[in-house]
Amino acid sequence: MPSTNENQMKQKFTVYSKTGCPYCDKIVDLFQQAHLEHVVYKLDEHFTPEQFYKEFGEGSTFPQILLDENQLGGCADTIAYLINEGHIKIKS
Repeated sequence: MPSTNENQMKQKFTVYSKTGCPYCDKIVDLFQQAHLEHVVYKLDEHFTPEQFYKEFGEGSTFPQILLDENQLGGCADTIAYLINEGHIKIKS
């Protein structure tokens, strides 16, 4: 049976992003710094606004992050998840 660390390493994050979004840039930077596997899809390059709202609901904001097909939410929700799961640490 794989250990928790092995399971964490196999996790894949998906970021639905748009150009000019500081929260999108922030979460992608965090994934890179934490060496977490991720893929970024950008509005108007990989999906339309209609597809985004159909998937995440009207009024959804950017970014939207999935972990292995499960929606984590936006930037703040994802940062909280990363802290709680020990992927990143808060400096005191």
